[in-house]
Amino acid sequence: MTDAPSPLWRSQPVGIVGMGLIGGSIGLDLGRLGAEVRALVHRPVTAQRALARGLAGTVSTDPAVLEGCGLVILAVPLDRLLDPAPEWLAAIPQAAVVTDVGSVKGSVLERWQRLVDRFVASHPMAGTAEAGVEAGLPGLFAGRPWVATPNFSTDPEALAAVRDLALALGAQWLTCDPRLHDQAVALISHLPVLAGAALLQVADGAAQEGGIELPALVRALASTGFADTTRVGGGNPELGSLMARTNRAALLTALGRYREGIEALEQQLQEGHWQDLQATLAQAQALRPQFVAASPNAPAPD
Repeated sequence: MTDAPSPLWRSQPVGIVGMGLIGGSIGLDLGRLGAEVRALVHRPVTAQRALARGLAGTVSTDPAVLEGCGLVILAVPLDRLLDPAPEWLAAIPQAAVVTDVGSVKGSVLERWQRLVDRFVASHPMAGTAEAGVEAGLPGLFAGRPWVATPNFSTDPEALAAVRDLALALGAQWLTCDPRLHDQAVALISHLPVLAGAALLQVADGAAQEGGIELPALVRALASTGFADTTRVGGGNPELGSLMARTNRAALLTALGRYREGIEALEQQLQEGHWQDLQATLAQAQALRPQFVAASPNAPAPD
């Protein structure tokens, strides 16, 4: 009886392009599991800090750092992912399995399957409101969904290698169609960003119009409910703008449905339909555990 082959992340060096929240967290976890992690970053100061934090064993601004990597993880913002730098694209080994961590999958899959032979579009649904080289955390992916969106041309062995990575980091693995993925994240990840941002602006603007004392009072009284509702809306504006741009159609549809929901609540309130309002809130109360009971820490968009 022969032993099962060692997973790719353990048997060969892993390259990570980008040492922000997701890339840094992957590097931390893989390092603790004994993997050889090599990271490519844009600035020398980022390389120094990533090394100091132990995010990777080797960190460089030279794309040659990816030489010999069997698995390469693209942990860069969506605009850089869709328009990759030629120098680090050329440095990716031809035989390497390549995956990404972007929050939009349709356009990424279409782009990267033309660029490398063994690409797997994936998205770990985990995050915080923090960004940059200081943001990486150990255990970020434990218990969180890690979704891949293969199509007919996805290499099955490459897909298995990314699955091995996700499971090693404690994530819950699933696969789906890229179009369905983008529709789903528009509803449960991207829409909350815009809704939270709107709520923050409404609270501030309406308070400013209410007189000299109201703005300070509004801020003083804001507690956990307001904080929970607006957390992702107050996150990284660059990431929020990128996800909106790259998932525009699905997000516009989601915003339209959200507007319908707000208008229905407004009508119930305006017409004094209190039983209808209570029924709406009761339905929301019953629905919430179906979305968050298994995942108490809702992810920030990535």
